Amino acid sequence: MEPIEISGVGLTPLDAVSLGQRRTPVQLAETARKKMADSAAAVAEIALRRPVYGRTTGVGANRDVLTNDPEHGARLLASHSTTGTTSYPKEVVRLGLLIRVNQLATGGSGLAPEVADAIVGLLNDDNLPDLHRGGAIGTGDLGPLAELGLALGDVIDGTSALPLLSSNALTLADTCLAYVEAATLINVVPLVGALSHVALRGNAEVYDVRVHEARPQPGQVRVARRMRGLLDELPLPPARIQDPFGLRAFAQVLGPAVDHVDALGNALMIDLNASAENPLVAGDTVLHNGNWHAMPIALALDSLRLSLHSVATLSTSRVANLVDPEFTGLSRFLASGAEASSGVMMIEYVAHDALASVRSTAQPATLGTATLSRGAEHHASFAPQAAVLTAQLLDALRDVLSCELVTAVRAARLAGISPEQLAPAAVGPWLADALAALPDDLTDRSLRDDLEIARGLLTQWGDRQVEHPAESG
Repeated sequence: MEPIEISGVGLTPLDAVSLGQRRTPVQLAETARKKMADSAAAVAEIALRRPVYGRTTGVGANRDVLTNDPEHGARLLASHSTTGTTSYPKEVVRLGLLIRVNQLATGGSGLAPEVADAIVGLLNDDNLPDLHRGGAIGTGDLGPLAELGLALGDVIDGTSALPLLSSNALTLADTCLAYVEAATLINVVPLVGALSHVALRGNAEVYDVRVHEARPQPGQVRVARRMRGLLDELPLPPARIQDPFGLRAFAQVLGPAVDHVDALGNALMIDLNASAENPLVAGDTVLHNGNWHAMPIALALDSLRLSLHSVATLSTSRVANLVDPEFTGLSRFLASGAEASSGVMMIEYVAHDALASVRSTAQPATLGTATLSRGAEHHASFAPQAAVLTAQLLDALRDVLSCELVTAVRAARLAGISPEQLAPAAVGPWLADALAALPDDLTDRSLRDDLEIARGLLTQWGDRQVEHPAESG
């Protein structure tokens, strides 16, 4: 396989994740090599004339302490490699190293190209260092990147330790994976919602193009267009003039989540290709700055989680409608057989258990505060924590949607709704897929296997979606 050139430009979140997962060989582009070499030569000359943070000074509150000790970098890596005890997954490490190489390729760090080559060697040999979580609060992944510096050995000298650490590469790796999961899952929500719409005999008037032209919020418009694509020409007459919120406000609630997936993708696109170095080598000078602060990423993650909480809440409301005879005309809890059968009663409990997890992980990480290093650093974004919370929330959201999917398909089955009856509406084949995958046994039994199948079905459906919302027009 021919190596992919890393040049510091044009790396998308999806490309980064794909390169990491396929373990595609990479190499530093020659244009990037020249930028890095020129930058390294420039900062060496500049450091003879003026202090350069971390190179000829200490760090943090020690920024005013000058040093020319050749062991300064080694001590910095040794001390800053203090982390927690939980290792990053190899997938995150691989992606983080790829991202750091792409950032270095912009030429703003002052690091020599040999440093990027050494990281590329680790990637191509699949010789990934054991990096640990902890020691990062959204102002640079100091602990794990110090561990990377130690793994690189002699290629990191006394002057190049701090520039290596000036990055949120591991946090960006976590965030890229969360972004891809969110972008995939957000595309599946309309499919599940459309099946609930069918089972509840919803009123598709809410998706009329004129409704959304009257309030053209971008995500809302896109969701409504998607729902029209699924439900147009549905032959089933609506059961109500006005549906409950779970159906009536579907586009208005899912739409902002689509917008926030967009926002996260855009923030990632910038940071993956940014020269967010401190100090930044800019021609014949260095500029000390705050570009290490990950607030744009942290806020994008927090906003996404808050919007997805509402998506999950509305999903549980549809589950409540689906088990209620007043909305379906079917038995209580979609039970079959003897009187007082429980049917899918426990599905609501599972859904609300998962919703509680969604709620707790939706809490904004950016509300945290920190004052460190004798007051020299008195703010943090907590982007690493936001990324971890987002992954946890997405897993819980998948459980909520699985509950809705199982319940909607069972309701359609009990109502005798077949995919053929839905023609020519595009939702029909999705119902056929779900009916084929989920068991048709309606007796009282554990539905755990059904939920597991539904989770897998959501993954399959997500993989079949061509377009991610954050990368579409």
